[in-house]
Amino acid sequence: MTDFRGDTAAPTASPTQQSSRLSFTKGHGTGNDFVLTLDPEGEAPTDAAFVAALCDRHRGIGADGYIRAVRSSALPEGRALLQTDPGAEWFMDYRNGDGSVSEMCGNGVRVFAHFLLTRSAAELPEGGELAIGTRAGVKRVTRSGDGYAVDMGPWEFIVPEAAIARGTDSLVAIGGLDVDRPALSISMGNPHTVVALAEQTELDRTELHSAPAVRPLPPEGTNVELVVPADPLVGEDGVGRLTMRVHERGVGETQSCGTGACAAAAATRFWAGEGAPAQWLVTVPGGIVGVTFFDGPEGREHVQLSGPAVLVAEGILLPGA
Repeated sequence: MTDFRGDTAAPTASPTQQSSRLSFTKGHGTGNDFVLTLDPEGEAPTDAAFVAALCDRHRGIGADGYIRAVRSSALPEGRALLQTDPGAEWFMDYRNGDGSVSEMCGNGVRVFAHFLLTRSAAELPEGGELAIGTRAGVKRVTRSGDGYAVDMGPWEFIVPEAAIARGTDSLVAIGGLDVDRPALSISMGNPHTVVALAEQTELDRTELHSAPAVRPLPPEGTNVELVVPADPLVGEDGVGRLTMRVHERGVGETQSCGTGACAAAAATRFWAGEGAPAQWLVTVPGGIVGVTFFDGPEGREHVQLSGPAVLVAEGILLPGA
């Protein structure tokens, strides 16, 4: 176990936050990485300065986001979910790397589930499911091969009138590309704006360290996915394929984004038209995730995200000297 000194990692954290040790685990899903802590009563720090310092890759532990495992009964958002889904014992309290609150994270849900299981805080028998509370509702996790699959719930257009009429709803200015590109905005419980590029060379030369400029910008900001559909789009196995890079709001470019992969597949499937497949493989810099569309219990189309979850280290964040 590694001791990590808070005085170098979190110089902006408040004295109250520096007064106690914080046990943490580092994990990732296809390179999308997180600092996780088991915090049943919701007592661990969450203010933006602390989270940003914790996730700093030079002075902190380094991560795309911070996840607290809190009992749903300990948070107002969790108690609200328990009213309709009492099985959601645990709530994934997620912050972006800059400390801002996010609705949820698709890769993070898989890593969160794996974290709970390894800590014996929850069980997931073969053929069973684990209900997890998030700010985007309850997500249900099952086992899938060597990883996990998550019912991400329904997807929807952010601007349905424009999407249906034109296939796009916005323009995006992207570093490395001379011309603004049309895009389609999709909600997976959090906002995404998907841009289709013609070829891999375009994707390779884009600059995503700074946020692409989206016009008009969705009210809560947006993640931006750049996708290159495979050629042919659908393989002999009937599975659609695409390659993606992503700029996450509050983080920057990341190795992977689970909800972004779902949004990218949804947009590409919509653009492909009738006969487009229900199953997709999305290649991201950190690996490959699976996306499957299916009819949900309430009559709306749901999206399932599948992929690996890996825990790589444990440690203790020490109070400042």
